[in-house]
Amino acid sequence: MPIADYADSPQFAGGRFRNTHPRPANSPAPDARTLWNFFFNKPPDTEPGQALPVLPLNAAALEAAPERSLYRLGHSTLLMKLRGGWWLTDPVFSERASPLPFAGPKRFHAPPIALDELPPLRGVLLSHDHYDHLDRATIRALAPKVGIFLCTLGVGDRLAAWGVPADRIVQHDWWQGSEVDGLRFTATPAQHFSGRGLRDGNRTLWASWVIEDLQGERPLRVFFSGDGGYFDGFAEIGRRFGPFDLTLMETGAYDPHWPYVHMHPAQTIQAHQDLGGRWLLPIHNGTFNLAMHAWWDPFEQILGLGRQHGIAIATPMMGERLDLDAPHAGTPWWRACVQAGNATQPMRHAQS
Repeated sequence: MPIADYADSPQFAGGRFRNTHPRPANSPAPDARTLWNFFFNKPPDTEPGQALPVLPLNAAALEAAPERSLYRLGHSTLLMKLRGGWWLTDPVFSERASPLPFAGPKRFHAPPIALDELPPLRGVLLSHDHYDHLDRATIRALAPKVGIFLCTLGVGDRLAAWGVPADRIVQHDWWQGSEVDGLRFTATPAQHFSGRGLRDGNRTLWASWVIEDLQGERPLRVFFSGDGGYFDGFAEIGRRFGPFDLTLMETGAYDPHWPYVHMHPAQTIQAHQDLGGRWLLPIHNGTFNLAMHAWWDPFEQILGLGRQHGIAIATPMMGERLDLDAPHAGTPWWRACVQAGNATQPMRHAQS
């Protein structure tokens, strides 16, 4: 199915979407050696030496879950109960984040709950179309039990091509949103890119999302970063929608060669501050090998930086419940895995 014409979008020009700020001409970029090392010569500590622990979930546990429960299922997939309905972000349940079933980044852990045990979903929220955020097999399995898919321009066309009924798809440009059951979902800017093949780069839009429940006794504002580099858009989102009770922030897959599209942990902290966040839950880590850093490095760095800046950091285990009204810090559960794997590199608690 051809990608639709989005000529009215300020982000669309020449048949492709673009960021607010062009990539700086002098910004670092991967060279041939970097790409070779990324695909064929990664350090051993980019993956754990054993499957990571998860807290199993099942349909009965979710049925009994209180309102405003959040469960991290892996990478950027989060399950939230809001106004009695279940919402899922960037669902990826496949074994690999890849177009190929036999190659590409493989999961460090199984999802805490099987796809067929998930309850009916009021909605799915999609940030962009990369394989570690938009999984065709998962979408097709979930489609019969999802009330609405909220996504960015062009991503909805992909869903329709995969068989999702068009009347369950709502596509948004930046700063556009939908109200569902008293909740407000607004697509907000991000600095990233899109594409699933060699010829479709930036044919679909990417975004972060603001999630608001302002009709209850206790207002709730949650920010979901999706993917992206650090830019002044975080401050603008904070001015328009902040402060936020919880930010779900990309903290992983960073590298000196691609700061424009993925934040380093110190930038994640700055973005959280720009947004006026109270609690920060680091996502985009702990599930797939997508960079050259140690798999546990995002957790250690964000904890150390949070301590330095007086920021409350939540690091729940995969499958552990987090109360959106009263988050808790969790435990450094990954450290036992590092010790069991006999990591050769010492853990760092912060990086400037």
